[in-house]
Amino acid sequence: MGDGETAETTRVMTSLGARLRAIRQARGLTLAQLGAATGISVSTLSRLESGQREPALRHLLPLTRAHRLPLDELVGSRTGDPRVHPRPFTRHGQTWIPLTRNPNDGLHAYKQILPAPPVARTRSTPRPDQGSHEGHEWIYVLSGRLLLALGDHDLVLTAGETAEFDTRVPHGIANAGHGPVEWIALYGAQGERMHIRVQPTGD
Repeated sequence: MGDGETAETTRVMTSLGARLRAIRQARGLTLAQLGAATGISVSTLSRLESGQREPALRHLLPLTRAHRLPLDELVGSRTGDPRVHPRPFTRHGQTWIPLTRNPNDGLHAYKQILPAPPVARTRSTPRPDQGSHEGHEWIYVLSGRLLLALGDHDLVLTAGETAEFDTRVPHGIANAGHGPVEWIALYGAQGERMHIRVQPTGD
């Protein structure tokens, strides 16, 4: 191990206890609650957070699961690398590419892709199913044509257009073109707002 790697390891280990405490407190967990979630005793967790005990892998792995964080993010070893390492996944026929490191907390962003329809359409785009939930959403279309069914309104968004809406309003999306449609989506808790709106245009 070189001097640079030794210094990095020392830095991570020195600050790890305080980092573990900060992550737990940011999630509003007590030591007892975290102990119940991980199977680690309260006394051991307390010693880990105070720096009186050096964590082993048998401590860190349950903590990564409880906090839903990658190991390198839990221990803070990414400081010198600002890049996000996305892991695409598929949901409801869409490809989702995370653009934020921890999409489980606060405002988070995805690039989303809907593939081209299986056959060329000769009629209008079928209206998608709608759902609603707490929060706010912002959409910026990169390419293609995106149908946003928002309440009683149908909006067709094209490249460069943006929409912002309260997700308590029933909403759904569909591909309104003949090729793939790609967009950036931001999801946030209620009250997090951007002042950009798309109104119905009669498209």
